[in-house]
Amino acid sequence: MTDTYEPSLRSEMRLAKSALGGLREDLFTDAFAFRPLPPLPAGHRLVRRLPGRAERYARWFPHITLVGFTCIVMLAAADRLGGLSGLVTGLVIGIPMVMTLFRPVGAWWLSTGALLLSGTLLSGYGPWSPGGFFSHVFVMLVVALRTRPRVAAEMWLLTGALGVFIGLFLRTFGSYGSGFFVSDLFQMLILSGILLFVVLAVRGLRESKQQVAAQAAVTEVERSRRTVLEERTTIARELHDVVAHHMSVVAIQAEAAPYRVEDTPPELAAAFQTIRENAVAALTELRRVLGVVRSENPDAYPGPEAPQPTLADIGALIDNVRAAGPAVEYVTTGAVRPLPQGVELSAYRIVQEALSNALRHAPGADVRVEISHVLGGLGLRVVNGPADRLAKPSPGAGHGVLGMRERVGMLGGEMTAEATEDGGYEVAAFLPVALGEAAA
Repeated sequence: MTDTYEPSLRSEMRLAKSALGGLREDLFTDAFAFRPLPPLPAGHRLVRRLPGRAERYARWFPHITLVGFTCIVMLAAADRLGGLSGLVTGLVIGIPMVMTLFRPVGAWWLSTGALLLSGTLLSGYGPWSPGGFFSHVFVMLVVALRTRPRVAAEMWLLTGALGVFIGLFLRTFGSYGSGFFVSDLFQMLILSGILLFVVLAVRGLRESKQQVAAQAAVTEVERSRRTVLEERTTIARELHDVVAHHMSVVAIQAEAAPYRVEDTPPELAAAFQTIRENAVAALTELRRVLGVVRSENPDAYPGPEAPQPTLADIGALIDNVRAAGPAVEYVTTGAVRPLPQGVELSAYRIVQEALSNALRHAPGADVRVEISHVLGGLGLRVVNGPADRLAKPSPGAGHGVLGMRERVGMLGGEMTAEATEDGGYEVAAFLPVALGEAAA
């Protein structure tokens, strides 16, 4: 029996300690902290139904209603008692009611003290004067609406304990009859308990509806996100089926072409080799991009075996462009240092897109690529001269410059893309990098 009793006693002690800790946190810690009642939200149905000018005042409807109701209770209490006693009783009753708008828990403590003061010293009604009784119940209801649900039970129990203490005190040292005391206390606890239960039930129902609405919104967002992911997966699959097939055919034919011609010139064989390498590289990039499209979290996609390109790969990119015919001048200035991966990848893509535009729209033009490492970031400049022959119509969507602007804007940089005076085109961008920011 002892072995069973001791753990049970410890559990009960922990429960009692937890309850006392919660009571101290709810009603004693920062009891008079400033917690103003916010106005109604702009989307509230009461506010939406009113015209524009009245809408501003409608948001303060709960505050105006509470203050107006408090004035009525104060006037009724003052008229009942009359004279200075009625005036003081009205103020003592009304101040805690108004205070619930700003300091709810402190208003309950003030109402508890006012209940004792107005009931025993001013009106002679004992601990439950009519005005004090009504005011205290009203304060508990407002505080129950503005705080966590358990505070209502704590206020109700402490009010009952305080009533018992005051009744016993007056019965021993005063002339207040025990029969009236028991009757008043019983009525107080029953009425306030019923009202608090109703208020908490209505509040719980309203919060449940709000949680259901919020959960429905989250479910709708999740459904939309899943639909988008499914669409992206479908698009990625279709892109892979179409583009990868044609690129694979190009790579295979470029590899087999030199063997179909006897005594293939070295220049032609090198050109076919370049075509094959470009096709294979394009397939690798395609798989990487489509993998990101298929991924639910693109940032978490690790990519294929080959890493993302960086500034160190620009040399190979320029050599590849030179092999296509145009003369490309590559200049690097400043102290080269490791940069964040996002900056290096964006810089590579910007140069890549600018060179592709030069090949597409200015065939035969000379190109100059400048990369400047400065203290505040990275400068990029790709400029090409005028075309020496007519450019063929491009089947692209014309989103190259837009994509470059998006990359630069994502990093908080600046970019210009405009025609030059000699008929060429210039792309200049600056990607900011903090001085202490190293490569990720």
